[in-house]
Amino acid sequence: MSQIRLIAIRDTELSVDEVRAAVADPAAGGLVLFAGVVRDNDSDRGVGALSYSAHPSAEAALRRVAGEIAAKYDDVIGLAAVHRTGDLAIGDLAVVVGVSCGHRAEAFTACRALIDELKASAPIWKHQSFTDGSAEWVGSA
Repeated sequence: MSQIRLIAIRDTELSVDEVRAAVADPAAGGLVLFAGVVRDNDSDRGVGALSYSAHPSAEAALRRVAGEIAAKYDDVIGLAAVHRTGDLAIGDLAVVVGVSCGHRAEAFTACRALIDELKASAPIWKHQSFTDGSAEWVGSA
């Protein structure tokens, strides 16, 4: 079975349980999940609305990043990454990633690397509308 178990860009609600199930494996002693949640503020500014847009190549970029992480960390058993697009409300899941490894330390390290690299390189953009009437685009989500 491939280490890359689930990769998706969706305009529907995300599920932590789906990602957990995707990376679960009897050989895994460590399974780490990260869920990015829409918060009501950014740098002490109130957030009123948020929307994500993705380039058509975004899913391929997620798959590439997952492959790089799997190759870099020898102990990786399973990886998953799902990102939301469209209009999101405060408290909605924006991104869920998961990694399973033979041991917990490697699972934490690989999961952090997966979300950090995804945020740095996937062509996914966030548009935030603030409660003061201003708005901004954030280069990569």
